[in-house]
Amino acid sequence: MENRFAERIAAIRALMRENGWDILILTGSDPHASEYPAERWKQVPWASGFTGEAGDLVVTADHAGLWTDTRYFIQARRQLEGTGIELHKLRVPDAVSIEEWIAALEWDRPVIAVDGLCFTAAAVRALQEAVPGARIETVPDVLSPLWEDRPAVPVTPIITLGEDLAGESREGRLHRLRRWMVLHQLDAVFVSALDEIAWLLNVRGSDIEYNPFVISYLLVTLDDARWFVRRSEDVDAETEESLVELEADGVMIRGYDEAAFALATLRQGGVDRLALDPAQINTYLRESIDDGDAPVQVVEMTLPIALWKAVKNASEIDGMKEAHLEDGLVMERFLYWLEAHVGEVNEWEAACELGRLRAGIPGYRGDSFETISAYGPGAALPHYVTPCQGSALLERQGLYLVDSGGQYLFGTTDITRTVPLGSVTPLQREDYTLVLKGHIDLAMAVFPAGTAGCQIDALAREPLWRARRNFGHGTGHGVGFFLGVHEGPQDIRQNYNSQPLLPGMVVSDEPGLYREGMHGVRHENLLLCRELGDNEFGSWLGFEPLTLCHFDTSCLAVELLTAEELRWLNDYQERVYRTLSPRLPAEVAAWLREKTRPV
Repeated sequence: MENRFAERIAAIRALMRENGWDILILTGSDPHASEYPAERWKQVPWASGFTGEAGDLVVTADHAGLWTDTRYFIQARRQLEGTGIELHKLRVPDAVSIEEWIAALEWDRPVIAVDGLCFTAAAVRALQEAVPGARIETVPDVLSPLWEDRPAVPVTPIITLGEDLAGESREGRLHRLRRWMVLHQLDAVFVSALDEIAWLLNVRGSDIEYNPFVISYLLVTLDDARWFVRRSEDVDAETEESLVELEADGVMIRGYDEAAFALATLRQGGVDRLALDPAQINTYLRESIDDGDAPVQVVEMTLPIALWKAVKNASEIDGMKEAHLEDGLVMERFLYWLEAHVGEVNEWEAACELGRLRAGIPGYRGDSFETISAYGPGAALPHYVTPCQGSALLERQGLYLVDSGGQYLFGTTDITRTVPLGSVTPLQREDYTLVLKGHIDLAMAVFPAGTAGCQIDALAREPLWRARRNFGHGTGHGVGFFLGVHEGPQDIRQNYNSQPLLPGMVVSDEPGLYREGMHGVRHENLLLCRELGDNEFGSWLGFEPLTLCHFDTSCLAVELLTAEELRWLNDYQERVYRTLSPRLPAEVAAWLREKTRPV
């Protein structure tokens, strides 16, 4: 029987021949340049079977290739087997991008088709520059003729956050944006990114799994704000109340599909200069502006909203601390349960128990991503997908990795713990310790104001590098306030990013090490960037751990840690115990006391 994904590639090629396309490119994104798309826009999984969070597919008459990064190489090899799709590796030496690969084909005038809704204006421009002779056709919903049971655009209930939680009203945030517009002599700003819209309007939804977003667009002028959003025919009471509140604050509610017309007729509304981010707006909407009767002057630029959002205010910081306190209580109860049930439960059952415990927290609004519950060889896949059937039994030996997080009305969490379930090998012990050593070294970092994350990434890698070991993913990403578990513009990784770390930013600290077919180790806390004071040499910054959950020290190779690292570890363990134990059941508190004894 032919692989169904091979059949879909064949159907795509037939569609290409019918339309005269030489190349078709499918991205793993959506009309809002989202990292995590709703089911409707999961075109790459539908066509290829690859379910990783980062992957783009290119199809020609005689080649089909999937481009993805180091996090997904093992997964991609397994999922692409039998499809005829070749794996192309990114973030490795001598990696060849899609644009470079197409340019090397040396076709005179290839016709390249892309989905106009899921390809950004910047991506189309980069493709055109790389292949100047190409004719690029932007086709909205390019797969719809083939994808018969394609999911609809989701519509879920909408809620609003008060100033008590968000720390700033929507009027205040829109006023801040308008002040910026006046400074840059702009009449309007178009916002496509879902997390930025959610932050600006203090709205949340659940249109995308694990992400509290509402699929929508936002147009802000000096006089009004138009929110283009879908509404179901039977609006629930919570959504109706939220929409009434938004309109009372001057936000006009418009249909989601009206955004293109609004952009094409801006001049009629007195708009001369419009700002947008070409890396966010999809090509279909960008072209609608130029196709209008009297197009406005478009100023392409990076909008300031992502940076404003990344720097948490006092209320957001308090909320994030509350979220990590509640989450820490859940994690300790889970790890206590886990230790008592090793040998009886599998990876999936452990993930379900953790989810059940989180769901009991008041204010819980779902997980912040799909829980990675991985034992032994499964943990060697950084983004392991825990199977609901056929999961590995957790045995009393080796290492178990659990990476999980929660969405709460008052914050977002993301934590990874690697746990020895019994006897471990000397290599496992060494890997476990070196990764924790790197985690601690980054957590202890002190750096001058103006330092970017890429400038301190090596702190977490240096212990591994000395042992000639490494990991392929980033060390840290930003985390939102009841928003996306991944956010920018800051990060901590080797790729150059000039954005300085600023007080109030939240970043993860998650070095790892992965041995295919054997085991994986990752230790992750979320850190709050904070001020450490000034002196004659400048202003100094450092980190405060937000995450509250002990590290298992039973398999540490203590001799590999310096006295300073041991002091940090012991202080952190004691803080976890003193903070959490008063609210834990007596038997869990007693167990935690033993787990946090000084080493």
